[in-house]
Amino acid sequence: MRDALRHVRFIGGGSGAGKSTVARELAETYCLRLYPTEPLSKYTARTTPANAPLLHAFMSMDMDERWLNRSPRVMFETFHGFHGEGFDLVVEDLLALPRDQPVLVEGFTLLPRLVAPLLSGPEQAVWLIPTQEFRRAAFDIRGSTWDIPGKTSDPETALANLLARDALFTDQIAQEAEALGLTVIDVDQVLSVEELVSRIATVLDLGSSEEEGCRR
Repeated sequence: MRDALRHVRFIGGGSGAGKSTVARELAETYCLRLYPTEPLSKYTARTTPANAPLLHAFMSMDMDERWLNRSPRVMFETFHGFHGEGFDLVVEDLLALPRDQPVLVEGFTLLPRLVAPLLSGPEQAVWLIPTQEFRRAAFDIRGSTWDIPGKTSDPETALANLLARDALFTDQIAQEAEALGLTVIDVDQVLSVEELVSRIATVLDLGSSEEEGCRR
């Protein structure tokens, strides 16, 4: 598996860390094939209640059940994207892609414990860890802050629950990556997009790779 995925790079991390933005920039600059793991709904038809029980339980809930009637801790512990459901489908897709072009995978479902066994070296992956302030600002800038909470009967509480749940996930990602000796970059409002892109390119060793000929 490691040999088959030597041409793949991974960007994981917490929600609102800028993964999609920097991945698009890196893919364009270095001529990488971009593979986003979101939206998660694109994998639904390839799952069953038996192999993805958390996903199918989540799908059966209404919006208040998902975001209001449970604590952030329970939301975190039962959200399929935080616990590896469907990751086998990501790997399946990556193995099916042509190998004539390096691939950049991005998404919060790239859990360090699942990605680590696929890596030939530490330069293949990085995890972005946003501060709570950065995460909230990112949602506001995108205009997506109220997309989910606004579909509940109590948007303010739903937003607070969602942010608290995401904070629990981000903490877990950081601890897991560091425990495995994988690269983590803290993302705050001081770090510009250009600086973040540059740091990730260095971590993923893109500047010294064959992709350098694709730079603008």
